[in-house]
Amino acid sequence: MTSLTETLSEMTGVADSYCQLIDRTGRAPGNWLEMLFELMPRLHAAVTALNAYDTGEVPVAAVDLDERFELYSRLRKVLGERDSYWLEFDAAPEEVHMSGSLADDLTDIYFDLLHGLDLLDEAWPQRAAQVWQSTYRLHWGQHLVDAERHLYALKVRNQLALC
Repeated sequence: MTSLTETLSEMTGVADSYCQLIDRTGRAPGNWLEMLFELMPRLHAAVTALNAYDTGEVPVAAVDLDERFELYSRLRKVLGERDSYWLEFDAAPEEVHMSGSLADDLTDIYFDLLHGLDLLDEAWPQRAAQVWQSTYRLHWGQHLVDAERHLYALKVRNQLALC
């Protein structure tokens, strides 16, 4: 079994790669959706490995809503028609189907990961691990699963390439 230090190092690397990719979205050459498709399973594996260590819960930090909306709007614009998706679940025929937004998923994951990275910059690795674990369970874990499912659907329909 790997140590907490090694596991945290892997999580840090993947979180940093994710945040850098989102920061460059729409500004750098290359197919960022394809890169994101390849990165998401690594992120899922890294946080799952980190969750094997019980480091305790911490309160979730507040997010600057203006900054969050700015990122969401930029991602939504770049994604265009690829943004929206139907959530898949077993529902009674009379229930209304729910939809999701890849831009929303990516934005929420970004800010939760960024908060942990900020704590690492302040030399609080234990706190960063706690933040990632808590926010994964309470918030961005579902966004990760939904984003992975939608990216998979885009991949099998050959729709990851942006014009």
